[in-house]
Amino acid sequence: MSDQVVSEIRKVGIVGCGTMGSGIAEIVARNGFEVAFIDIDGAAVDRGFIRIRASLDRQIERGRLDEPERDAILGRIHGDTEWESLGDCDLVIEAVPEVLQIKQDTFHRIDAVARPDAIIATNTSSLPVMDIAVHTRRPNRVLGFHFFNPAPVMKLIELVRTVVTDEAVVETASAFAQTIGKSPVVVGDRRGFIANQLLFPYLNQAVWMVEGGYATKEDVDAAMRFGAGLPMGPISLTDLVGVDTFVGIMEAIHSQFQDTRFAPRPILSQLAAAGFTGRKAGRGFYTYDQPGSSRVVPDADVREPADPQTIAGWQTIGVVGTGTMAGGIVEVCAKAGFDVVVRGRSREKAEAVVAQVAKSMQKLVDKERLSEEDMVAALQRIRPTSELLDLAPADLVIEAVAEDLAVKKELFAELAPHLKPDTVLSTTTSSLPVIDCAMATDRPDQVVGLHFFNPAAIMKLVEIVTTVRTDARVVEQARAFVDRVGKVGVLCGDRAGFIVNTLLFPYLNDAVKMLESHYATAEEIDTAMKLGAAYPMGPFELMDVVGLDVTLAIIERLREEYRQPSYEPAPLLRHMVDAGFLGRKAGRGFYVYT
Repeated sequence: MSDQVVSEIRKVGIVGCGTMGSGIAEIVARNGFEVAFIDIDGAAVDRGFIRIRASLDRQIERGRLDEPERDAILGRIHGDTEWESLGDCDLVIEAVPEVLQIKQDTFHRIDAVARPDAIIATNTSSLPVMDIAVHTRRPNRVLGFHFFNPAPVMKLIELVRTVVTDEAVVETASAFAQTIGKSPVVVGDRRGFIANQLLFPYLNQAVWMVEGGYATKEDVDAAMRFGAGLPMGPISLTDLVGVDTFVGIMEAIHSQFQDTRFAPRPILSQLAAAGFTGRKAGRGFYTYDQPGSSRVVPDADVREPADPQTIAGWQTIGVVGTGTMAGGIVEVCAKAGFDVVVRGRSREKAEAVVAQVAKSMQKLVDKERLSEEDMVAALQRIRPTSELLDLAPADLVIEAVAEDLAVKKELFAELAPHLKPDTVLSTTTSSLPVIDCAMATDRPDQVVGLHFFNPAAIMKLVEIVTTVRTDARVVEQARAFVDRVGKVGVLCGDRAGFIVNTLLFPYLNDAVKMLESHYATAEEIDTAMKLGAAYPMGPFELMDVVGLDVTLAIIERLREEYRQPSYEPAPLLRHMVDAGFLGRKAGRGFYVYT
């Protein structure tokens, strides 16, 4: 084992020029480095060049590159079938299929031709780097160099150090990653590293929802895009990753952690066995117009749009509550043309909601997103009150009081005698059983959950939660109402957390467990998820915004409902809540605020 380690990267070798290998070759060459890639035969080498050129041509079409620049980049890339072409490279990156034996064999062959001081890196997304490194004579100069797909676009690189990786190797690799415009995060040799270890259980759980018939793939994807602000829904992302790749990564992570959430759902293996591996095959959970295309061919059984005639006679919406959520709902209903009765425990509190709505609308007027006339008309449609009797004309009453089941049940029981027989009742609960509210009334068939997301005036999603008693006509009325107020409605059953919170909060809890295991810092984990998964916020940033106390309460509710050990709240989360570190509202959470 030599002590020599290359101190500067000038030429990069790549083994395998498939989707990932070609992407790595492109980004390295675009930043001025010479690239030598090898593949199994001449046809594979040609396909590699075709992929790279096609990607560069797309950049020309978008005005991000000109033809001389493209030609210069291609001139720095040299393809071959001979391993000896890697002999003068400073860094060799393996990008072969995610199969341990293939990677081990590849490393043995790289080690035989690479310079003694060269660094060898694996692009594995889930396999133990040490199990690969030991198949060389230089395990101290081996590390993981995990690019994210598509490599030319995604900014994150997870640099995976084993227990024997030299510090100089990590420093050289980190400097190189920054030179090619990437943000490196250094992590230990644990299967899945940061991003995949947090991302794939979430994807697997989304598949479970679809597989079990809880929600459609379209609704699950829409829920996470519009409710959590994610760039892509989990089912679409599974198709993009590749169903077969997904199964391989999950099996690898499960073999280390033995957590059932890492065990791929049966439908994944079935799709992979059938050749329905996602976008690359033209069919996965979705069907695409051709292999490799992102254009989805709609299923024959996609739900028809809601019929607006089901609420043609609706004029008045009642909103019970005086918090931020209630104010947001009042605003969207008034702007949609409904008369709105907002009921508070006192008239003063109800009037404060109207003032809150007026302030919110004025901001829209100032930004020229709402006309002065429309604001005045909307405010004139809002009537504050403290009397339940004033809700009598309402066609729909939306409860938006404290997230306390006893309080909600008491309110539902009090409301029923004051309403028209056909008035629909709804709750904005984010995690409590809707059926318990329904059974507190004289009209359980006319109760539905309408889970708006905060701030309701801005967030596009509404989860429409149906109980086993909800009448089909009420479901259609709820869908039509959500359309009328300009929101995206998704249907789901009456389970704790519904779609978004059931998928989001276990992921947040897993991030806290990763932090308390000292595997990575909060900043590193946040960076990995923002740059590696394109999330708008990292998990710790998000928990600080939501509130650590709220996060803990929802996780505890999910554990109570599903009774899975993995849903046990992270001890660190409990300790922080007990210490009063509740996030931004307290000035301190996982971060400190001024």
